[in-house]
Amino acid sequence: MGISLDFMALSPYLGELLRGLFTTVVLTMVTTLAGLMLAIVVAYLRLNAAAWVGMALGGYVELIRNTPFIVQLFFIFFGLPALGIRIDAITAAFLAMTLNLAAYSAEILRAGIESTARGQLEAARALGMSSLQSYRHVVLIPAFSRIYPALISQCIIVMLGSAVVSQISVYDLTYAANFIQSRNFRSFEAYLLVTLIYLLLAIGMRQTFLLAGRRLFAYRQGEHA
Repeated sequence: MGISLDFMALSPYLGELLRGLFTTVVLTMVTTLAGLMLAIVVAYLRLNAAAWVGMALGGYVELIRNTPFIVQLFFIFFGLPALGIRIDAITAAFLAMTLNLAAYSAEILRAGIESTARGQLEAARALGMSSLQSYRHVVLIPAFSRIYPALISQCIIVMLGSAVVSQISVYDLTYAANFIQSRNFRSFEAYLLVTLIYLLLAIGMRQTFLLAGRRLFAYRQGEHA
């Protein structure tokens, strides 16, 4: 039995695909920035704050890392209204993706920070640096350079995992594919095209991060040369 492919049947829905692509890209960019910033705060507090703060944040990290992302998303969107907290679908997607990325990235970053030699911190303080200055220049930047590939992979995983936000009616790429195939019944073509778009997004995201990392860390190395 032959398979007849008709990708031209998707052309009337180019607007829907672009809308879904725009949502996926914006969600990824915003949650990557917010998630990494939150991860820095969580990692710092787990290592430097009071014991009860470290335990509370450790509980958050373990909760996120040991539960499915879709359950976290459903809890935020469907569960929180039971407590009187009502948020729209796009905000729920943003919160779920940010909290997920922050938890995984904080653990990766914490491992990088803990690998910093204690002598470097002591030398920074001997030079008159404050705790925040030594954390930023002696601990955080070198730690980022060591765990940067792992952070890139985690950000890409969150981008790919964003496909499930279509389950709460966020008009992302997957939602667009579902919409298109429900109208023209060309499931194979619709999902194949969206699969290729996700692949290109992942490759482009990795290459962008790598280029940014090479420039950032080369600049830092030149600064301290």
